[in-house]
Amino acid sequence: MRFSSVNTGVATLLLLPMAAVNIAAQPAAKAFDPAHLDTSVRACDNFFQFANGSWLRSLEIPAARPSFGSFVMLRERNQELLHQILEDARQTKAPAGSARQMIGDFYGSCMDEVAIEAAGIRPVEPLLRTIDAVRTREELPRLIARLHDTGRGVVFGFGGLPDYKNSQMRIATARQGGLSLPNADYYTKDDVKSKATREEFVAHVGRMLRLAGETDAEAKAHAATVFQMELRLAKASLAPVEMRNPENRYNKISLREADALTPAFSWTRYLQQRKAPAVPELNIAPPKFFQELNAMLGDVAVGDWKTYLRWHVLRDAAPQLTKALEEESWKFNAAYLTGAKAQQPRWHRCVEATDGALGEALGRIYVEKHYPPAAKQRMDALIDNLMAAYRERLKRLDWLSDETRKQALAKLDSFRRKIGYPEKWRGYAGLTMSRKVYAENWATVQAFEEARDLQEIGQPVDRTRWHFTTPTVNASYSPPSNEITFPAGILQPPFFHFDADDAINYGAIGAVIGHEITHGFDDSGSRFDREGNLKMWWTADDRKRFEERAECVVRQFNGYEVMPGLHINGKLTLGENIADLGGLLMAWEAFQRSRQGKAAETIDGFTPEQRFFLGWAQIWAAKYRPEAMRSQVLGDPHSNAVYRVNGPLSNLEEFRQAFGCKDGDAMVRANGCKVW
Repeated sequence: MRFSSVNTGVATLLLLPMAAVNIAAQPAAKAFDPAHLDTSVRACDNFFQFANGSWLRSLEIPAARPSFGSFVMLRERNQELLHQILEDARQTKAPAGSARQMIGDFYGSCMDEVAIEAAGIRPVEPLLRTIDAVRTREELPRLIARLHDTGRGVVFGFGGLPDYKNSQMRIATARQGGLSLPNADYYTKDDVKSKATREEFVAHVGRMLRLAGETDAEAKAHAATVFQMELRLAKASLAPVEMRNPENRYNKISLREADALTPAFSWTRYLQQRKAPAVPELNIAPPKFFQELNAMLGDVAVGDWKTYLRWHVLRDAAPQLTKALEEESWKFNAAYLTGAKAQQPRWHRCVEATDGALGEALGRIYVEKHYPPAAKQRMDALIDNLMAAYRERLKRLDWLSDETRKQALAKLDSFRRKIGYPEKWRGYAGLTMSRKVYAENWATVQAFEEARDLQEIGQPVDRTRWHFTTPTVNASYSPPSNEITFPAGILQPPFFHFDADDAINYGAIGAVIGHEITHGFDDSGSRFDREGNLKMWWTADDRKRFEERAECVVRQFNGYEVMPGLHINGKLTLGENIADLGGLLMAWEAFQRSRQGKAAETIDGFTPEQRFFLGWAQIWAAKYRPEAMRSQVLGDPHSNAVYRVNGPLSNLEEFRQAFGCKDGDAMVRANGCKVW
């Protein structure tokens, strides 16, 4: 099972990837719209509401969405653009193996609902028969390896990742996994809603198993078994807050030590069965999770293991199977957990699926048709300005010693940047797509990606590789690569507007750039050195001062109650909150540098200083359903949109001066937090 950017330590601007909008052809949009303002609210009382209130008051969350706002609107507009590319590819007979042929056939098979219904669950029956054929405990490790070859994330995750302490090389890595609910906290929290969610989950599993042909009695009993097995895995798993510490995700041991850690599960045989390269060592973390796996292989009945594995095959394949299975999967995972009221139309789901499966092929066509070269040039210039501002700020920070400052500057100067699209396209040599049944195409892609991921274990890290597809509206920082990434999709309004004044652009895309740079120095990224290695490059005193400043941010965000009884988790969101705070300060300083010798023009009744902060606030305009808000607090490392605006700004003297805020105003913290 390959790892997502979220659980490999890559810090993103958003948790969920967003697709892009055609920059060149997009209808003219205002860089800043005064009609969004709610002037009945003082900027110094609630800046999020002041900047966005009128617009949000009339905004209706679409039935198919758990939340809606600036980001999702970009995605919605861009879905139409990608839809057109895919429909053209679907109807065009392109050369075999070309990007257009592969995305056209994959998308076409996804859209062929008649063939999907006719196939029923036949596409997964070979795997189900393989599971049913198991008779002894000794066969279970081989079965897990077989399922991993198909991309099914059963029991634990496995793949190649940069070695945290030798970042130039990819190391075989095993991580906790095997859960159906979003994270371990969903299984262990004792509040009323968590208990209700677990009950609904068990009912959902039962409904899915009945749709797959089990009797009511079988489905009920098997659903209870699935939950009990996942509960054991969850109790042995690290919670989301614990996973933020990269030390908890790193435990490099020899192959012999790995086999000794789990006597019932031979890693030597596992690697052989998966045809992975022979390696002398692995990263297996956290150890307690795999010790529990070892125990379960010894004391859980073979029949219960088969039940658990059958469930995960069905669960993973449900979006590619019959309408009844797909809808039941949606009802729990989207409707119940996030509050969505309706499914997206079929074409919409198939566009997203194609981007997820063949994103490079789709993105390559997107770039050819819709990405202006000028966007990369402008982005490079902005990054240069932000880097210069960051460098100057590091030089004068009074709480850093010269020794640590030298290391921090060296790390900043070593940042790599990726803008727009990959310099080298990886391609899909050896992958074949056809108009066969959708689930079979999906399985073919998953097996292909698993195989080539395994073959890169023990090889040098390819620094040209991207974490995102090109049309994604997102940005990231990767600690092991010490790099920032800005796909083509984010270089558009509201983040970046070619015709906007500097104030708006620096408050939006400038702060986003600063956000990603600051991730290199947040609570997690700061543990990695200039080469991307997990190494403490701080003096002990400087690290203590950093952690004291970070604790101020934790306390601040712990105090925000997004719903009655539901507070932001300041430790879980610490990295993103530090990045927002630092990113805004760096963007502010870069903006000041850009205005040297320029007139301070008032536009729409606001000074450049005020427009800078309005640019930041309007990119986060959003509404959430209660279920989506709860889901975000429980597992998302990003704070709720209201507090991504009000939280960092309430710490900034620059904001206070721009809007003339006074002591006692809600947007003025008496003892504001400052880290970078």
